This record gives sequence, C-alpha cells and structure tokens, in this order.
Amino acid sequence: MDRIRRGCILFISTCCLFIALDASIVLASERLSVKTVVANLRNGAGTKYKVLWQVEKYHPFLVINKKQDWYEVKDFEGDTAWIHRTLLGNTDTVISIKSQCNVRTKPDTSSDIILRVERGVPFKVLAHQGDWIKIEHADGEVGWIFKNLVW
Repeated sequence: MDRIRRGCILFISTCCLFIALDASIVLASERLSVKTVVANLRNGAGTKYKVLWQVEKYHPFLVINKKQDWYEVKDFEGDTAWIHRTLLGNTDTVISIKSQCNVRTKPDTSSDIILRVERGVPFKVLAHQGDWIKIEHADGEVGWIFKNLVW
C-alpha cells in the first residue's frame, strides 16, 4: 500500500512540475513590442518606481512576469524592467544586435545599402524571404536586413 501511495505522490508531483514548467515557458515566450513613440522602463510595477531607461517604437521584449497592468520584460541584452501593458502591442518586430548593420534595397548582399544602423535599433517586420527580413523603421524607412543581424 505504501508503494502505491508513493507512486501516486510521485506521479502527481511530476505532473504538477510539468504544468508549472509549461506555464512559465508560455509566459516567457510571449514577445511584445512598444507601440508608442517612446516608452519608460521602470524598476518596479508602477509609476512611482524609478525610470531606468527609455525605448522607442517597435522595441521588442519577452514578457517574463505580469503584475496586474504591468509587465516585467527582458530585452535583447538580457536586461529586465517593468512597463505598463498599454504601451505594448503584438506587432512583429526585431532589433539590430550588431554595430554597422547594412539595410539594403533588396534581399541580396549585392544590392545597394540604403542605411547602416548601430546595435539596438528596432524595426517593424514587414515580410520574410529566405534569410532576409523586410523591415520598417519608425521614421518610415524600409529595407532588407539579414536575419542573423537581428533579435
């Protein structure tokens, strides 16, 4: 009888662990982006907390925690902060992760470079073609960037 009871307890514990892990994976995989021109990132869930830094439109984040209307987010550098949910949307976005990234007229390394961007510049995703992503900056500039240059 003790063997059966221990087996049941082990089974139930294992199931609970998998449910908890699955919930955290779903939450951690939620990717949102800033939908306002500028957004404040804070060190706590509320306007009374200190502003740590600001980001511009299309900046992508992974949601790692939620507390009422505030989301704790992680950026491409692994930094975490809090942002109000109304400042975020579901727009598909990327951010440059290297310095001097070439944005081109076509999805081809032989096409003209229309601009070079530094690390940390966010873009809205318009399309995908092979290893290339068609992007749009908040100022309206459109071009193509190689997928390994963005997060």
